[in-house]
Amino acid sequence: MKLRHAIIGLAALAGLSSAALSQQTWQASNWLAPAHILNEFVYQKWAEDVARATNGSLRLQVHSSGSLVPAPSTMQGIRDGVAQVGIVYPGYTPSEQPLNNVVNDLVFTSDDDFAAAFAFTELGLTHPKLQAEWRRNGGIFGGGYATPVYNFICMKPIRSVADVRGLKIRTAGGAQSNWVRALGGVPVSVPIGDVYSGLERGSIDCTLSDPTNLDKGNKFWEVAKAVTRLPMGVVLGANWIYNRDAWKALTTPQRRALLDTMAVASARAQVAYHVGVNAAIDGSRQRGLAILAPADDLTAKLAEFNRDFIAQLPKTSMEARRVQDPSDLIQAFRELETKWKKLLEGVDRTNPDAVAAVLREHLYGKVDAATYGLN
Repeated sequence: MKLRHAIIGLAALAGLSSAALSQQTWQASNWLAPAHILNEFVYQKWAEDVARATNGSLRLQVHSSGSLVPAPSTMQGIRDGVAQVGIVYPGYTPSEQPLNNVVNDLVFTSDDDFAAAFAFTELGLTHPKLQAEWRRNGGIFGGGYATPVYNFICMKPIRSVADVRGLKIRTAGGAQSNWVRALGGVPVSVPIGDVYSGLERGSIDCTLSDPTNLDKGNKFWEVAKAVTRLPMGVVLGANWIYNRDAWKALTTPQRRALLDTMAVASARAQVAYHVGVNAAIDGSRQRGLAILAPADDLTAKLAEFNRDFIAQLPKTSMEARRVQDPSDLIQAFRELETKWKKLLEGVDRTNPDAVAAVLREHLYGKVDAATYGLN
């Protein structure tokens, strides 16, 4: 109820009048299914929030499952005005968004999805290099997400480094594959849709995955035997990228309403992920899966790998992604991640009201709706 009251109040705070503003309907592109957290909370419920907060002067028609623009070409569709706003994963366009992908490389070292999501959001809203990269691609950044922290989901228990040696482990490439090799395992490239059967048949022994895949969609808990809660990073993306002309055509009160409702939607999404992880782990335990803490040697090995990975990332990024030295971007993200961890200390991560309040106070409330994205 608090969130609903806060959203309704946004219209009054923004000074919007449905009589004074002509109504318009935007096309919103989301390549995920309607029930996915990053669609249900970030687009479906957000669309309702926006309509209320703008007194109906701005409405969103949400197109799900890639029905308007497929995932790999969403950025192009936003640039060309096919959609006025959409969810964008930079990994689909590595050549066009190399700096965003450097940050996505970096977050293999992240162990807090809330802090990573909000650090990425603040970086995108404030860092000139990232803002310029989005502008070059025809977009205005509105906010980001982070998946839950990845764990080992396996057919046999993994506690120590020795337990990993020789195992065939599905990864998404990059740092994940290098990490598995460092442990003596064998990284395997398998589409996510084939992981269930791979585990079942024994063609793979483990997958690196966020725990919501245990009970949602892929339902790995039906075949897996163990989960090792070693924090092996997150995956980042942009919840909202706006078409530049559409964003500029809005009134300042409309942009203010979007900024405020994005804070609420971001909080809802990360809370939903957090609650989903807890439910998946509890449910897996009840189904008889072993929920394991890593041994000290495995934790120490990961810390060593992460230190080396961060130290080498500027050089490898310049070579592989052909960017100028990104050390400042890497340092800025790490500092913001530490900042958000501190800001979230003591905050109930199951309460979207509490999380949204922190996000509004320390980030979205400070963005100037009269100037942001207009240059």
